[in-house]
Amino acid sequence: MDNQNIPNPDNRTNNVERLHDMIENTEKKVQEAEISAEFATPEERTWIREKNERRKQSIDAMKEEMKEEMDARRRGEV
Repeated sequence: MDNQNIPNPDNRTNNVERLHDMIENTEKKVQEAEISAEFATPEERTWIREKNERRKQSIDAMKEEMKEEMDARRRGEV
């Protein structure tokens, strides 16, 4: 029997660190986009503002997920 279709087990041991890195990277992109917006056309600035708003929403969601992962780690679930 072929084992190619067997999913990998859920490994949550590094989720907090991975989420932390993702948050930092996304925050850096927000800052870089804000700098770029200074030199952008009005249409581009609108697009950048909208994109950054979505990024900020993602950051909030990742922070919540990181908090949940930290709580799970404290409870010994990870």
